[in-house]
Amino acid sequence: MFNKDISIEELIEKFPGAIPILNKYGVKCFICGEPTWGTVEEAAKEKGMSDEKIEEVMRELNDAFSQK
Repeated sequence: MFNKDISIEELIEKFPGAIPILNKYGVKCFICGEPTWGTVEEAAKEKGMSDEKIEEVMRELNDAFSQK
């Protein structure tokens, strides 16, 4: 569906339900009421996440929003 290169702004615009999932992993989605800049991967790396952990986040996001 989407990968770690999706911008946070695009992700939450299309899937507002992604916010609690990202927050669960400590990835901030909003600063001063505006979506954060950058990709999911960039934001996760800023939090010190490993590539494996980023893949876990992406799996959870894709599972939550996959077309069934």
